[in-house]
Amino acid sequence: MGQASQRAAQKSAPMETLDGYLEALASARPTPGGGSAAAVAGALGAALVAMVARITEANPKFAARASEAAALARHADELRATLLRARGDDESAFAAVVAAQALPRTSDDAKAARTAALQRALAGASEAPLQTARIALDVLRAGRAALELENRNLGSDAGCAAEFAAAALAAAAYNVRANHPYMQDAAQVARQDAELTAIGAEGDGLLAAVRDALEEAHQ
Repeated sequence: MGQASQRAAQKSAPMETLDGYLEALASARPTPGGGSAAAVAGALGAALVAMVARITEANPKFAARASEAAALARHADELRATLLRARGDDESAFAAVVAAQALPRTSDDAKAARTAALQRALAGASEAPLQTARIALDVLRAGRAALELENRNLGSDAGCAAEFAAAALAAAAYNVRANHPYMQDAAQVARQDAELTAIGAEGDGLLAAVRDALEEAHQ
């Protein structure tokens, strides 16, 4: 159960090793960067949710919740696949900013063209991590749902899933707002900032609930 969604997640994943990705992240190249890493952190959280759900589904002690666990595993697979696509989108969006910055400024027309291209690229570079933040919030919701399966042996894994998702959300927000000082579309900046505030508030509440539940479970 859930094999189709697992295959979809695998197909969307870049064909590289984790070590290879980390080497690229550590390099002097502009991509991958923080927005890409935020998406990867969220994908780790989604993978942990799926693990918790599948182990719970397979445990006869939780037979009454097997269907719920299976659905959660499928949902987590979809979130993971979406975040891996978001990683690539973020890298492409930032590469577009770098390319626009390199355009010539040899005449007034060239300067105007460069400014227009840069503003388009900045809009994309702010929207890409915003999408990551949206998905990371869904992973946080899924992390809480994984905890609510009440498989105490996997509580720490569900907690880790929520922590990774919360980190992804916060990191993505940094990358959205990093573009705002350079964007000329004040309305878009205001919309994105308002959405980030709302996403962050819900995320903080979800993470606090997960931490409280785990602290209570360990008393």
